Formats: sequence, structure tokens, C-alpha cells
Amino acid sequence: MKDFHCRDAGVSCDFVATGNSKQEILAQVARHAQQAHNMSVVTGPLMLPKVEGLIHDESSEAHRRSTSGFSP
Repeated sequence: MKDFHCRDAGVSCDFVATGNSKQEILAQVARHAQQAHNMSVVTGPLMLPKVEGLIHDESSEAHRRSTSGFSP
């Protein structure tokens, strides 16, 4: 399982998207970004790579940092 934490993108938001693939998570993130933050992840040339880079396996160190509130 993979996940994305909105706060990892620098937004003060507790939204978390989970799924088995990046595409599944990106669909959730795009919907959330539009509805909650009035942002477009899909058309933002700088946003999409950033969001993709913040999707990680739930067993990874990046996931542990996200859930602990730690930012490097």
C-alpha cells in the first residue's frame, strides 16, 4: 500500500490518500486539491512531479516521518 500526506506538500491539512498505485492516489489527490485547496495538480507542471515524489510505501522511512510529524 502507498500513501500521500497533504501536509508533506507544505499545506496545513490532514488529508491522506492511500492506494495500491500512484495513479489511484493521484486521482484522490487531484480531487482533494481542487475541492479543498482550489488547486490543480494535473495541470500544474511543477505540482505533479512534486506530488508524485511525495507518494511512498507505507513501510518506508518517509511514511514514518509523515505520520510522526517530523520533516527533514
